[in-house]
Amino acid sequence: MTAGFQLGVIGSLTLSVASSVAIVICNKALISTLGFPFATTLTSWHLMVTFCTLYVAQRMRFFEPKAIDGHTVVLFGLLNGTSIGLLNLSLGFNSIGFYQVGSLVILFPCLGKDAADAKIRHALQMTKLAIIPFTVLLETIFLKKRFSESIKFSLLVLLLGVAIASVTDLKLNLLGSILSGLAIATTCVGQILTNTIQRKLKVTSTQLLYQSAPYQAAILFATGPFVDQLLTNRSVFAHQYTAPVVGFIIMSCLIAVSVNFSTFLVIGTTSPVTYQVLGHLKTCLVLSFGYTLLHDPFTMRNILGILVAIFGMALYSCFSVMESKKKSAIESLPVLSQKPEKETEPLLETKDDSDIKKANGVTHEY
Repeated sequence: MTAGFQLGVIGSLTLSVASSVAIVICNKALISTLGFPFATTLTSWHLMVTFCTLYVAQRMRFFEPKAIDGHTVVLFGLLNGTSIGLLNLSLGFNSIGFYQVGSLVILFPCLGKDAADAKIRHALQMTKLAIIPFTVLLETIFLKKRFSESIKFSLLVLLLGVAIASVTDLKLNLLGSILSGLAIATTCVGQILTNTIQRKLKVTSTQLLYQSAPYQAAILFATGPFVDQLLTNRSVFAHQYTAPVVGFIIMSCLIAVSVNFSTFLVIGTTSPVTYQVLGHLKTCLVLSFGYTLLHDPFTMRNILGILVAIFGMALYSCFSVMESKKKSAIESLPVLSQKPEKETEPLLETKDDSDIKKANGVTHEY
């Protein structure tokens, strides 16, 4: 059972990385080469295609839908949709173009040599770097989750490496900073809820994504065109949709189904922090991809940062595995003491007042 679970985790991590790399290539061509800059609107199409795909899948009995409290699903969907819009707006109002990386879909922009592209990447990394500490803070305060000093140290090394590799100069303004703060908060809360809802309501990643995708798509359908026009000064409705543009949009939407599914799967089977660590692995892969295939300028600082980040990821993985084994060993200890407890069970069935008091006492101990 444990081996099967570990295999499932490895599979979800692999699917997440592979689908993200695929969408990098597709959206690079769509946004950079074909000049389709409407990221927020494109994300709404991604989510709608994801919902339609899951609808067909459940009609074909690939999975059984499970009813979830309507209030919970609506708020969850609107929160995640809002976080995507806020991420786009924050980067736009910081005067660095647009870029989107939410808890559901990762849209990679142009990875060329343009200075604006570099600023986009720098702003993205500033936002992503803040997500892990904020997630740790929220889980510590509200979920009472404890992170060991070794885990915190490995995360610090990871964030330091990513910062060295990808962040240089970055200019913010008051409105942009406020929007960035809101984007970080909504993204962190959304990812924590993705994990919490799956665990507490006993739903799978597929069931949760199927229930929430329409609400996420709806809010982006309504706001996407306005956000994109504000950021690009162009209308998505006035864009010339040539055959190559339509073809790459369809391809992007199909790949996004895998990205969305793997995102929910990774967060559900691991944790929001692990998902963010995986996101920084993707960042290192993107930087390497840009250098090897797109001939982006690469310095010793980039190389050093990537190496430090990879070392931090290795530490995080090692410490996580060690703590997981230690936790499993501790949890298995009570099983050994269940037999003596069973010997006292007949006492709970007696009708004497004294025995009833004993039973109540035992109950209170649980």
